[in-house]
Amino acid sequence: MAAPVTPPRGMRDFLPADKARREHALGVIRGVYASHGFDEIETPVMEDSHRLHAGLGGDNEKLAFAVMKRGLTGDDLRTAAEAGDALALADLGLRYDLTVPLARFYATHRAALPPVFRAIQIAPVWRAERPQKGRYRQFVQCDIDIIGEAGPLAELELLNATLAALDALGLGGCAIRLNDRRILAGILASWGVPEELRERALITIDKLDKIGPDGVAAELRDLGVEQADVADEIRQLAAADWHLHDGVVPPPAWLDLDAYADLRALRAALPGAAIEFDPTLVRGMGYYTGTIFEIAHPDFGYSLGGGGRYDGMIGRFLGQEVPACGFSIGFERIVDLLEIADDARPRAVVLVHDADVPPLRLVALKSELVASGTRVRLERRVKNLKALLDRVTADGFDAFATVTAATDGADSLSFRDLA
Repeated sequence: MAAPVTPPRGMRDFLPADKARREHALGVIRGVYASHGFDEIETPVMEDSHRLHAGLGGDNEKLAFAVMKRGLTGDDLRTAAEAGDALALADLGLRYDLTVPLARFYATHRAALPPVFRAIQIAPVWRAERPQKGRYRQFVQCDIDIIGEAGPLAELELLNATLAALDALGLGGCAIRLNDRRILAGILASWGVPEELRERALITIDKLDKIGPDGVAAELRDLGVEQADVADEIRQLAAADWHLHDGVVPPPAWLDLDAYADLRALRAALPGAAIEFDPTLVRGMGYYTGTIFEIAHPDFGYSLGGGGRYDGMIGRFLGQEVPACGFSIGFERIVDLLEIADDARPRAVVLVHDADVPPLRLVALKSELVASGTRVRLERRVKNLKALLDRVTADGFDAFATVTAATDGADSLSFRDLA
C-alpha cells in the first residue's frame, strides 16, 4: 500500500483558485488597513515558551505546539516524564496567536516606534486543536492593534477600520457586540466568585453558546459558586434588551457604571453602526482588561472577528505599563464566503498552441500580452480540447486563442470567451 500523501491533520493544501481567493481577500484587507494609517510588521513563528505560557492566553496556552530543546538525552526525557513536566523539554513554541508576539515585538523595538503605534499583522498561527469543520491546526489571523493610546480613540479606530475592511470584502451590514471586563468582574463578584478563580470562571462563561446556561452554572458550582439561581441569571443576562444609547434604568447592582458609560460613548461615536451591549460576551483570552467586542453578520450564525483592550500585557515584558487595544478578523471564516469580482482581477487568457510553434515565438506572444496587463498561460493543443478548456475555466481564465505556426503577433490572435 502506498504511503498517505495528505497534509498533516488539521492543515491544508490550497489549489490555485483557492489561493487566488485568499490572496485577493488579504490584499483587500491590507489595503483598507493601510489606508487607515496602520503599518504592517512581521514576527517569528516561534516565541520563547515562558512567554507563550505566561498565563495570558487562556485555554489557547494548552493548545500551543512545543518545540523540543536541542541535545536532549534519555535522562532528560525520563526526568521530565517522572515530574510530569513536558514543558521542561521545550524552550520554544509555535505562536498560538499574534498578540503575544506583538507585545514582545513592541517591548523589543519601542525606541524605534512612534508614541502611538498602529500595527498590522497578517500571518499563520498554530494550535493543537482537535481537527473538525472550521477548526484547523494552522490558520491565518488578520490583526490590527493600537499601542500607546489609552483613550476610546483606539477602539473607535479599530472598529471603523474593521467595518471598512469587511464592507470592502462585500460583507457590509455587520453588527458589533460590546462588553467590558470590568462589567464581567462585577457580575462574578455578585455571584461570589473568588478573585483568584475569576479567569477560570470567565473561560466557563465563554462556553455559553456551547454548553448553555445550565452547563455554565454547573461548572461555576465546581468553582465554589453557591448561588442557586445562577443559570436563571445567565439566561436573563443573555436575553435582556440592552440599549446603550438610553442607558440602564435602574442599573443592576453588578453594573460598573464607568465601564458602561465608556460603552455608551463608543455607541454614540459610531452612529451608523449596529451596536448592542452583551454582558455575557467574554472573549476567551486572559489578557483582556477593559472593552471587548465582536463583529457578526446577520446572514451567518457566528462571529467574524473580535478583540479588545489589553493594557496589562506589554508591561509584563517591558516593566512599564503601556495601553494597548486590538482586533482580529476571523479570516478562515470569511474567505470561503467571498467571490472575486470580475473587475477585481486582471483579464486571464490561455494560448492553445500547436506543437510546431517555435518556443521563442510563444514567449514573445506571451510577453506582449503580459506587458498589457493580461495574465497568460500557455497550453499545448490536445485531442480533448473541451477537457482542457474546462480545466482552465475552473482555474479562473476568461478566454482562449489558438496559436499556429502562421501566427504573426498578439494583434492577430482571435480570442473566444470561456464560460
